[in-house]
Amino acid sequence: MESATVPAAQPAEFDPTAPGAKGLKSNALGYVSNLVIAIASTAPAYSLATTLGFIVAVTGVGTHSPAVLIVAFIPILFVSIGYRYFNLADPDAGTTFAWVTRTFGPQLGWINGWAIFLADIIVMASLAVIASTYTYLLFSWHSAAHSNLAIIIGSIIWIAVMTWICYRGIELSAEVQTVLLGIEIFTLALFAVVALIKVYANNPLHSIHVSASWFNPFELSWNALIAAVLLGIFIYWGWDSGVAVNEESRDRRRGPGKAAVVSTLALVLIYVIVTVAAQAYHGTAFLSNNSNDVLAALAGPVFGSPLNKLLIIAVLTSASASTQTTILPTARTTLSMAKWGAIPSAFGRIHPRFLTPSFSTLLMGGLSILWTVALCAFNPK
Repeated sequence: MESATVPAAQPAEFDPTAPGAKGLKSNALGYVSNLVIAIASTAPAYSLATTLGFIVAVTGVGTHSPAVLIVAFIPILFVSIGYRYFNLADPDAGTTFAWVTRTFGPQLGWINGWAIFLADIIVMASLAVIASTYTYLLFSWHSAAHSNLAIIIGSIIWIAVMTWICYRGIELSAEVQTVLLGIEIFTLALFAVVALIKVYANNPLHSIHVSASWFNPFELSWNALIAAVLLGIFIYWGWDSGVAVNEESRDRRRGPGKAAVVSTLALVLIYVIVTVAAQAYHGTAFLSNNSNDVLAALAGPVFGSPLNKLLIIAVLTSASASTQTTILPTARTTLSMAKWGAIPSAFGRIHPRFLTPSFSTLLMGGLSILWTVALCAFNPK
């Protein structure tokens, strides 16, 4: 940690052999891939499924959950703009680790890097368990979905597969993300359209029509707004993964930062539209009573069988995509830390063929599996 030094500034036109370069595959990703990785990392469907009900349940929020998500978006937007300008100045794959180190010194940079690493390891368990559970639910294998052993096995498989994809190459990672996110966004859009059509055409039991007041945060008390916004901010977390692949992007200075900002705009649009549709279809009481998974609870009433499986697929693709995009930035953070001399040089190994952080990626996957197994073993469903 004490020996970490500041690498030389990168030239305007990036040379992968220049001092400070990490050996990652340059010019591999375009702007669309940056944007896809940024959005997919937040796991929109999974985030809504597990958080919306709790936002609605906050005392005093009621039908104002769309307003909460809009207010929560504002600080996230400014943070993403900050990331954009940091990336313009210093497109380092270590992102906040590198920027904190340059600004405040190696001690705080080291702490920041390890905080990111540990936080991502912890969240991997939740994502892998959701992916495993929804895989079983997709095939109506309910006994496995409620079996601790089956969930552990499924989680291990999901983490191993996503780790292999990240290890195999950044292009493959981006292609997989594009497919998974495409399925997810299509399903959420279809859900919103079908739900709102049914609300106005059929007036389902407990349905309510959309009102302008839903979008007005000034009708909320200060305490209710703060409590709900803290939950709302959580579901925007993860878009910064699109910046972590800056050294592998064609427009490494401008593209990833621009994608970060645009991803937050796309997310607030997705969240507000789906929230409005879910709330309108069955009211707020239904959402708060099914806060563990509001999308699964609404799948049957909105789509009917067998199309209700679409929302299961949406959450499954969401969690699995986020599993992969959690491995990607974490491996690049530790890669950057190694190149700066903040951790052992083994973390800086690059696969000679795939040009990915080989040691860091495999270690991230391995530790995630160990953590997930331990967590599930000691906290069975």
